[in-house]
Amino acid sequence: MRIIIQLILIVGCARAAGTLFKRIGQPQVCGEIAAGLVLGPSIFGALLPHAQRLLFDPATGAHLSVLSEVGLIFIMFLIGLEFDFGRLAGSTRTAFSISAAGIVLPFSLGIPLGRWMHSQMNLHVDRMGFTLFVATALSITAMPVLGRILIEFNMNKTRLGVLAMTAAAMDDAVGWLLLALISVVVVAQFHPGRLMLSAAEVVIYVLTMIVVVRPLLLRWTRRVMRDSGGELSTNALAQLIVLFFASAMITSAIGIFSVFGAFVMGGILHDQSEFRAAVNSRMRDFVTVFFLPVFFTYTGLRTDIGSMSGRPALIAGAVVIVVASVGKLGGCSVAAKLNGLTWREALAVGTLMNTRGLMELIVLNTGYDLGIIPKPVFFVFVVMAVVSTYMTVPVLRLLFRGTELQAEFEMSALMEGRRAA
Repeated sequence: MRIIIQLILIVGCARAAGTLFKRIGQPQVCGEIAAGLVLGPSIFGALLPHAQRLLFDPATGAHLSVLSEVGLIFIMFLIGLEFDFGRLAGSTRTAFSISAAGIVLPFSLGIPLGRWMHSQMNLHVDRMGFTLFVATALSITAMPVLGRILIEFNMNKTRLGVLAMTAAAMDDAVGWLLLALISVVVVAQFHPGRLMLSAAEVVIYVLTMIVVVRPLLLRWTRRVMRDSGGELSTNALAQLIVLFFASAMITSAIGIFSVFGAFVMGGILHDQSEFRAAVNSRMRDFVTVFFLPVFFTYTGLRTDIGSMSGRPALIAGAVVIVVASVGKLGGCSVAAKLNGLTWREALAVGTLMNTRGLMELIVLNTGYDLGIIPKPVFFVFVVMAVVSTYMTVPVLRLLFRGTELQAEFEMSALMEGRRAA
């Protein structure tokens, strides 16, 4: 009964918050993230601690954890399926420069930041693993959230929109490789022999998926589409779920977390447009309405402002937000300016690249589950992810004023919803 009540609250609050945020000119996903954080100990628990503990009893946490993990596998499969690898092959010099700046500068700043935080907050976790995770967390751009923002802004087919999505695709590809590599390093506990074995297993897995599994799946998808007239039958859907869960199981056994297997399974099918549309029509709405809010709420339950005790933790939180913005927004903006964009256009691209959202939360949960990111640091980086995502809309609104992009923006669904409100 308690789990059912939790799910009613999670789904209902996420939909209500998403609708509210859309009416005030923010993307719906921002409201869904907010709902997850509100239900946690930082807000609901602070205002009504007894009610929060009663409804979200820690004894039921394991059940919500399993639902969150299962949902994340579905989410990552869909993200992989929609990942546009074609952008990587056909990327322009400008997009490459922006992407490189958005990875190299934040990662470089993350190394000294991680070391400083480790001593400043007196953390009792492995220093090297913690530092590498901090650097990776600063380097992430949330391409799925960015894509939704661009569509709602009516910018997805504009020059700046295409440029930002191309650079974000390159950033995410490198970011996932970094996260996989660092996960392997941490799981192997920096032991050279175990590290080489784990790395070899990852390489063999990826090559097998591309060289062996992909050709077999391409034949399967064509047959499925032909036999069902362009739709996904229930039998085909069941087979697909078995396949990406099997892939998730393999990567979990290797030690790089199940979500990577789901992402790779989707990624090797990214160019099957008819199949992708059929899968989305069957799966996307349920995953977005049910599993995504469960993941956000599970993250919110782990985000406790009470863990931020003492001046050092508060100073660290402020420094993280500043360094994250300087590294990603500043680095990408300067790179865009050096490639011929105006300062307004360059800052718009940098602001879009600074959007972290869902992907940042996935990285943080991975580090938390590995025992590398303790609860106070988890809170700090969740706040950074929220701030960097929420600032995107108001900053872009200012930058678009008086430019040719203002007309596109004013005609967007986001502004129509705001005017209706």
